[in-house]
Amino acid sequence: MRPNCRRLAISLALAWLLAACAVTWAQSPSVHALLRSGQAALDADDYARAAASFERARQMAPDNLPASRGLVLSLLQLGRLTEAAQIGREAIARWPQDAQLQHWLGLAYFKAGQNGPAMEALQRSEALDDSHFDIHLDLALVSLQQSQYSPAADELEKAIKLQPSHALARVLLGRAYQNTNRTVQAIEQFRTALRIDPNTPLGHYHLGFAYASLGRNQEAIAEFQKELVRSPDNPQLLYQFGHCLLETGQVKDALPQLRRATELDPTNAGPAYDLGKALLLDGNTEAAVTALQRCIELKPGDPSPHYQLARALQKLGKTTQAQQEWQRFAELKKAQPEMGGMATGRPQ
Repeated sequence: MRPNCRRLAISLALAWLLAACAVTWAQSPSVHALLRSGQAALDADDYARAAASFERARQMAPDNLPASRGLVLSLLQLGRLTEAAQIGREAIARWPQDAQLQHWLGLAYFKAGQNGPAMEALQRSEALDDSHFDIHLDLALVSLQQSQYSPAADELEKAIKLQPSHALARVLLGRAYQNTNRTVQAIEQFRTALRIDPNTPLGHYHLGFAYASLGRNQEAIAEFQKELVRSPDNPQLLYQFGHCLLETGQVKDALPQLRRATELDPTNAGPAYDLGKALLLDGNTEAAVTALQRCIELKPGDPSPHYQLARALQKLGKTTQAQQEWQRFAELKKAQPEMGGMATGRPQ
């Protein structure tokens, strides 16, 4: 479970466990003691001890709902996802209408990378009880993982109605809006998140990206500079910062950002392309050729680096090679409609 949401989730979990315990503790003083021990261990982040206590309680009282809930939650926190899913399925067979068990089963699947079963379990949980913030947030995270931005936005809107001051949910909603061409609304969500918590992780980055997508590069640069204080080695941030500097003609300022971005993420064609373009503008033609050739290796179907490489080779007097690149550029450019659109779109 996400670190910055873990305390909230465990608090909610304890509330569920305590509510059910009032009915079940009368079964056995020993079960009662084990449940209390498990709850105390959860509160202390001692998940191994919690799992042991809840497992013993479950063995002594198989029909005890809090024991099963507590065990599934403890296994989740320990990262024992296969066991958590197995116990969760067994418990749901006994208590199919328990929203919390359905939720935790969904989380076990999600953390294991099984997005389809995760979505199904989380949707069952939501259908049983949609009054909790975390079910909407987790459904949104599964949707975002699958690049399903519209349903993610729907769930995040529900989550924010329940907790308007949750900065992370607003950043995620902004991302969903940005990826569904609702950039103005995205900007408002990012701004609100930063008003709630100025230290929201990557809040300034996402706001800067939204500004840049509208061509508001100076505002974007200001936001990227703020984010760099917190995340100086984030390659995507350095790339977008360098890109905006390049777009505004600040070539010499862009170069160190783009160089660092390519060092930190040598498999990303975007900063390699921008670095080659910036080096060419700065008069460092041989280095530009190297960067552009690397970009072509990473993204051979993109016409743009062939265009820039042809210019660089022409400048170096390598006419034959330049002509080959011009020809390759024309071929790829002509083929673009068949590929479904621009190959050089900026990453979201």
